[in-house]
Amino acid sequence: MQPANGTTKPRPKRLPIGRLVPASQSIHMGAGTEHQPQHPTSHSPAMAAGKRTLVFTYGTLKRGFSNHALLQDLFLTGDATFVGAAATASPLPLVCGPYRVPFLLNLPGSVGCHRVKGELYSVTARGLARLDELEGVSRGHYERLPVEVMLAEDGAEQLVVEGEAVAYYAHRGYAEEMWSRSGRRGHPEYSPAVAAGYVRRVDRPQNLTFLEQIQVFVSSQS
Repeated sequence: MQPANGTTKPRPKRLPIGRLVPASQSIHMGAGTEHQPQHPTSHSPAMAAGKRTLVFTYGTLKRGFSNHALLQDLFLTGDATFVGAAATASPLPLVCGPYRVPFLLNLPGSVGCHRVKGELYSVTARGLARLDELEGVSRGHYERLPVEVMLAEDGAEQLVVEGEAVAYYAHRGYAEEMWSRSGRRGHPEYSPAVAAGYVRRVDRPQNLTFLEQIQVFVSSQS
């Protein structure tokens, strides 16, 4: 787009990883104990020790839910830092599958979904490997992909830039089936009310794999 004088408008400068810009600016990006938020600036300890990845959590890894214990372990080893409350920049489907397990679906533009609320963490490579194992990335359970997120900052929303934020989406192999099985209606947040009836992994039938449980769920009547 060119101004009236015909000169080319310069592209906005991309900021270092973890820096924030007001949502109104035209910046584009790729896709127990309680810890106080540390904003991911270039001077933050969260960004100081080696490469870190911003991970958007929307389900059981959040504070107050069953898998948050893993993040607490990572806090103790310095492999994770809580950044703040966040939400997806655009609407995405968030649904519950078998045993009220939450799934974020990489189906942007779907009708019937919302901007999803969650939490943002800064995680080291070692911490990311632990999260990958929990989420079954190598087994086709979830897949770690870029996500655009807005971080709550002093009462306003700020866009996290540089495409460094990621989320664990439902694997593409069953995402569309999961969306159809859910009646193409998503949740804005995995709240305690939405999570009611959640069954921990150790309490689920052990004769079926995770993917088999999903297949049974998507094949059943709603």
